Amino acid sequence: MVDINFFENKGPFTLQKIAEICEAKMVDPSKSQVLINDIATMSSAKNGEICFFYDKKAKEKGGQIKATACVTTEELAPFVAEGVIVLIAKNPKLSFLKLNIEFYSEYTAKPDIASTAKIHPSAIIAPNCTIGEYVVIGENVRIGENCVIEAGAVIARGCVIGTNTRIGANASIAYAIIGDNCYIYTGARIGQDGFGFMMIDGKHKRIPQLGRVIIGNDVEIGANTCVDRGALDDTVIGDGMRVDNLVQIAHNDKFGNGCILVAQAGIAGSCTFGDYVVCGGQTGFADHLTIGSGAQVASQSGIMRDIKPGEVVMGYPAVPIKDFMRQVAYLQKVGKK
Repeated sequence: MVDINFFENKGPFTLQKIAEICEAKMVDPSKSQVLINDIATMSSAKNGEICFFYDKKAKEKGGQIKATACVTTEELAPFVAEGVIVLIAKNPKLSFLKLNIEFYSEYTAKPDIASTAKIHPSAIIAPNCTIGEYVVIGENVRIGENCVIEAGAVIARGCVIGTNTRIGANASIAYAIIGDNCYIYTGARIGQDGFGFMMIDGKHKRIPQLGRVIIGNDVEIGANTCVDRGALDDTVIGDGMRVDNLVQIAHNDKFGNGCILVAQAGIAGSCTFGDYVVCGGQTGFADHLTIGSGAQVASQSGIMRDIKPGEVVMGYPAVPIKDFMRQVAYLQKVGKK
C-alpha cells in the first residue's frame, strides 16, 4: 500500500478511465464504471484495487489474485482468478507506468524562496522556482524556470541550470552547465576536481582542473554520485543518461545519449562512451578507453580494453560473454575432478 503521507492519491478512477490510460481493452465492458481506489501488487491487491500480471513464470499465481481488476496480456488472461475484471494490454509493464503516474505524484512545493537561502545579487533566477532552506547560490549563477533547489544545496559561481530541473538536498554543483528536465539527486557532487596529480620532488602535486561538466537534457544522476570536471576538456553527460547512486565519473569522460551506469560503477578518466551503453553494478573501467554504442557490460566486470559497438562482455578482465560462460563451465568441470 502506498503511504499517502509521502504521495498524493488522485483516485478513484473508473475502469473505463483506467483502460484509456493503460491503452487496454476490457474483457467485460459492462464493468466500465467500477471504481478503483489504488494500485497494488498481485500478491497484496484486494477489493477496490488493481494489479498487473505480466510474468509468464508466475502463471500459477494468477489464480490467487484477489484484486477487483487486473491488467494482463491476452496470453495470461486465462490464468487470472475467476471474478477478477480483466483488462488486456499489449505491454502491461508500460500500462503500470502510465497508471502509476496518473494515480500518484510526489509532493511538489509551491514556488518560493526560503528566507534562509543565501543568493548572490548577481544570480538570475527565473520565475516559478522553489529555493529551499539554507540553499547557497553563488555569483552569476543562472537558473531557468520551474526549477526546484532543495534544502542545503550549493550552486557555485557561474553555473547554469536549465528549466524544470531539480537539484536534491545537500547536492553541490560547481563548474557545470546543466540542461532542461534533469534531476540531480540528494548529495550528488557535480564539478569537483578530477583526480589529477604529478610527482614532483617526491611529492604528489595537484594538477589544476580547468574543464567543466556539461550535462544534457533529461538526465538523472543518483544520490552521492560524483561527476568530476575535466582537466582541460569538458566532462560530458549526454541527453537521457541515467546514473545510479554511488557512481564515480572521472575527469574528461564523455558519454553519448541514453547511457546507463548502475550503482558503484567507476569510470577512470578520458573514457569515451557511445550511445545507449549499459554498465552493471560495480563495473570498473581503465582510463582512455572507447566503449562503442549499444555495448553492455555485466556487473562486477573489469574493462581494460576498448569495447566494440553492440558487444556484450563479462568478467575480470572482461571478455565476450559467451567466452566467459565457457570459462565458467570449464572451471566447474575441472573442479569436480
